[in-house]
Amino acid sequence: MILGDTMLTNSKEMLLSAKKNNYAIAQFNINNLEWTKYILEEMNNLKAPVILGVSEGTIQYMGGYKTIVNMINGLIADLKIEIPVCIHLDHGSSIDSCIQAIDAGFTSVMIDASKYPLPENIRITRQVVLYAHANDVTVEAEVGHIGGNEDGVRGQILNATLEDCLELVKATNVDSLAPALGSVHGLYKGELNLDFEIMKQINKNLEIPLVLHGGTGISDHKIKQAISCGISKININTELQLVWYQAVKEYITENNEVYDPRKVIASGEKNIKDKIREKQKLFMNQQIIN
Repeated sequence: MILGDTMLTNSKEMLLSAKKNNYAIAQFNINNLEWTKYILEEMNNLKAPVILGVSEGTIQYMGGYKTIVNMINGLIADLKIEIPVCIHLDHGSSIDSCIQAIDAGFTSVMIDASKYPLPENIRITRQVVLYAHANDVTVEAEVGHIGGNEDGVRGQILNATLEDCLELVKATNVDSLAPALGSVHGLYKGELNLDFEIMKQINKNLEIPLVLHGGTGISDHKIKQAISCGISKININTELQLVWYQAVKEYITENNEVYDPRKVIASGEKNIKDKIREKQKLFMNQQIIN
């Protein structure tokens, strides 16, 4: 879909380019109109493609799939955004959720059937891929289980194996893969233990890009190492929430008579954009870390 000078696109070409050239595409999850505007503006200033991640919880909060797509399309046109933009369903929990997203105009979906045994994960993922590819939409799947909070639901870490990753990709023709290798969603107390050796093996044996969920709390050094081991897309949400919250809290403390929600929400804009620039610079670093 072309909007003005901008292509609303799926994730295939941007992720394959990242894999080939050893950098990572940023997926920044949106939470409201303002966050979407800030992300689009800053990534446009940086002249970098972006994936806008949308969770099912956010879709419910903001009113529905079509509302999300129409809002993003409107912002792209009004702000004269000139970079490739992908609208991605993050952790779609069912075939129906993915179909609704595709029909509404999402250009990429993640089907997360990782809670099921591998044969069922494959069956569900294959059905989503067939529908998505018929509509020029890319599909991400998960193998193993990434720990942390999924819209308030706490999950346990179950690391992926090379064999399971190979089997799922071969059976489904999925476009990208999120292997659970020690990262978590949300805040994590302690040192994350990412399995870089398995990560390298999976990347070596698969032609499709790999995705790292739960980027919050992972040190810059480990992010660089993950990219050198084949990670082509990194998801960020909680870090933006944290820096926005800190700015808004300080603003309200210093301006306790302000009640205009536009001023309150906008007080976090600078922090969000600063964090976006920081992450984009980190993800584009092409130095190989052995």
